[in-house]
Amino acid sequence: MGQKLLSTLTAGLWKRIPPFRLVLGLCPALAVTMSAENGLGMGIATAFVLTLSNGAVSALRNIIPSKVRIASYIVIIATLVSIVEILMKAYFFPLAEQLGIYIPLIVVNCIVLGRAEGFASKNPPLISMIDGLSVGAGYALSLTLIGSVREIFGAGSWFGMPVFGESFEPMTFLVSAPGAFVTIGALLALQNLYSRWRGEKFIQG
Repeated sequence: MGQKLLSTLTAGLWKRIPPFRLVLGLCPALAVTMSAENGLGMGIATAFVLTLSNGAVSALRNIIPSKVRIASYIVIIATLVSIVEILMKAYFFPLAEQLGIYIPLIVVNCIVLGRAEGFASKNPPLISMIDGLSVGAGYALSLTLIGSVREIFGAGSWFGMPVFGESFEPMTFLVSAPGAFVTIGALLALQNLYSRWRGEKFIQG
């Protein structure tokens, strides 16, 4: 049991890390990662929803009728997203304004619904919450990394702090929409190359 908990806890940080392994949640990854702060904020919000929705779905899995399970999962996720949105507007209003519509859209994020259907509905609450925390943390790291690369080379700063001298000319292309595709593609290629070099196999589920 302990080994399963440990493997579940670490899987989301590499073997199931979205968007590079599961290739899910690409819409926020492309849209909100103009900066590292945006990526981290969106990632933490998603991780919160993932962890608690996995726990709730798992706890109710034997009560929810199979014919309405997806609708029930969406109600649970939407409730948690509403809580996140209220908290962010109350305590992190500037960040909430920057993330805009993408906070409510966590409701339809394929990562959240996918883990609820693919894992939480088949496992006990504790390990389901660990899975949600793991995948959520991996997603937060991914978005922060993408945002960091785009902000550092596209704006010459990191979390709003300058990292280069005055002579640096930012590659503003990277903070545009096409730059998001290029950044994610380059990071995905690097991860695949590293995984092949190590002889790793893709993990399902």
